[in-house]
Amino acid sequence: MSKQDETSFEQMLAVHSAPTLLGVKCGNLFAVHQSDFCLDELSEIFESKFGNMGLKIRFLCSCRERALVYVYSKDLLEMWFAEEKTASFMKEYGYSSDMTLDEKLSLLESRINCGSFPHEIGAFLGYPIDDIRGFIENEGQNFLLCGFWKVYSNPADAQNTFDRYIFCKNYLCNKIDQGMDLIRALSIFKEETL
Repeated sequence: MSKQDETSFEQMLAVHSAPTLLGVKCGNLFAVHQSDFCLDELSEIFESKFGNMGLKIRFLCSCRERALVYVYSKDLLEMWFAEEKTASFMKEYGYSSDMTLDEKLSLLESRINCGSFPHEIGAFLGYPIDDIRGFIENEGQNFLLCGFWKVYSNPADAQNTFDRYIFCKNYLCNKIDQGMDLIRALSIFKEETL
């Protein structure tokens, strides 16, 4: 992969996965065009750069044109799934608490079609369980706030979370626009927040 392609991928990660990269969110999902990147190379590069930070990448679905890229923090996702409310919700959709994270991801992957998503995908993205349930019960209507997800409870908390996600994206994109690589930007963020 060329240096330009690698930089382009880092920019895409900053735009679409900043909260996860900065440890604020358990996972982000976005699509890439198959013609733009070689998925095997992306996976290798991501693992070599971010694997020691506990960050993972997985391609949940791919068709001729696009691939769905899931970037996640293994530790944050495991903690989220261990919470009682999340575990109970996931159990309703066939994700038992004794399944490994990889088994849960494989089950999710088997349920995704490019263009349609099972409702439980919200849990993999760290959305509040009450909002996921609200979305299901209201068929995506009657929400109180719409941002990174449709909010059905606690709109003030959700807005604060949306603001943090926007801050993360702006922070990383600004660092990259200044010519900094993503690893350095993540290191600076950690230094500044300690």
